[in-house]
Amino acid sequence: MLPQRHVDTFRDIGEFPPDEASRMLDFVADTARRLGLEDYRVVVNVGPGAGQTVFHLHWHILAGELGRMTQL
Repeated sequence: MLPQRHVDTFRDIGEFPPDEASRMLDFVADTARRLGLEDYRVVVNVGPGAGQTVFHLHWHILAGELGRMTQL
């Protein structure tokens, strides 16, 4: 899914129309499903104090056992 506009952080999610926010979450779920994942975590780092180093909204899908996760 290509972004349709730049968004710095998840903090700005309230500015999204509901259908756009829903499409993002559907994309994350569809990506995990296409990869054959049943158990996974979805992470969004918000702000430098939480580890955000790339300032555009993006999602991390982490699969594997806790403590031994693989980022996809």
